[in-house]
Amino acid sequence: MRLAVLTTHPVQYHAGWFRALAKHPGLDLEVLYCHQATPKEQAAAGFGVEFQWDVPLFDGYSYRFLKNVARDPQVNHFLGLDTPEIKEILTNNHFDAVMVNGWHYKSAWQAMRACWHTGTPVLARSDSHLHTARHAAKRLAKWPFYRWFIPKLDGCLPVGKWSRDYFLNFGARPDRIFTVPHVVDTAYFQRESEGLRAQRDVLRAGWNLDVKATIFLFAGKFTEVKRPLDFVHAIGDAARRGSSVAGLMAGDGPERAGCEDFARNNNIPISFTGFLNQSEIARAYVAADALVLPSETETWGLVVNEAMACGIPCFVSDQVGCGPDMIVPNETGEIFPVGDVDRLTSLLDLIASDQNRLARMSRPSRKKAEEYSVESAVSSVMKAVSAVCSQTL
Repeated sequence: MRLAVLTTHPVQYHAGWFRALAKHPGLDLEVLYCHQATPKEQAAAGFGVEFQWDVPLFDGYSYRFLKNVARDPQVNHFLGLDTPEIKEILTNNHFDAVMVNGWHYKSAWQAMRACWHTGTPVLARSDSHLHTARHAAKRLAKWPFYRWFIPKLDGCLPVGKWSRDYFLNFGARPDRIFTVPHVVDTAYFQRESEGLRAQRDVLRAGWNLDVKATIFLFAGKFTEVKRPLDFVHAIGDAARRGSSVAGLMAGDGPERAGCEDFARNNNIPISFTGFLNQSEIARAYVAADALVLPSETETWGLVVNEAMACGIPCFVSDQVGCGPDMIVPNETGEIFPVGDVDRLTSLLDLIASDQNRLARMSRPSRKKAEEYSVESAVSSVMKAVSAVCSQTL
């Protein structure tokens, strides 16, 4: 089966998945990229520093970059990706199915219209969910349009429970829904964490962390929606209660300076690593005992996949999309109300006082991460493509 995958731009999390899809004997894959983000664009997207990913993004699969004719080419605006040639490509190449990663950009609609014109089965993958705060007027305006377009899809590919509910809410047929989870290369993170385990104390000392403290990690963009200051306040409050805790904050972004200033002015035991590229981030997971993700808006949270693959539990807010799928209370982590710093502080205090509990949560965390492997995503895609192609025969 010939499958085209349309996606906005190269993403480190997709590379291993695309390679694995390309290796499948039942699939002929081509990835169509709409844009190549520059280091400057990466910084503007919230990472805070200019960079390129330091892992192979294009090895092992066929791909092409489409000609983006947008006046202001970018991935963060609907009109920033405009690739009219997609119609000709999809018409002439006779793909058996087309998978579109999201529909928040013009190119996605150009692709779907071409599929509807040629009768090519189209599948749309999305991590959108109904828990994201939206103005009532926007929800009302969206309703009739989404109720028209989502039932037209041959396949709906949610990443988890919340996004499945999203598709159902807008009229998707249950037999056309195939969960294709957000995944990371779990095998890679397991290997990296095992290889670094003996250096745990050295890593902590290198970041000026107390090697005997319970270390909680914040990993991600320092943006308002990630609520990094909640993490800073919770570490400070737990330390003032007498808990032997410390924080490690990996990443960069517009909120970093404020977090550093507050931590320094209030003598909060937090170290800042700055931006860590993909080949470096496992060091932070190994140095930590648990991950904290306090976001107020998070469609999934792939740092949770990475952390659990390294064997550490995760404490996430109730607005983190992967919570219902990956967080098993008292086994792989806990869920707390977003913005409730007191509740988060109490969780950190409780975990820091019971090292045996932390140790017990390591194995279930690894096992849960294995359910979200690259292989599981490949299997789900094959099931979806086979189903929609059989409908057209």
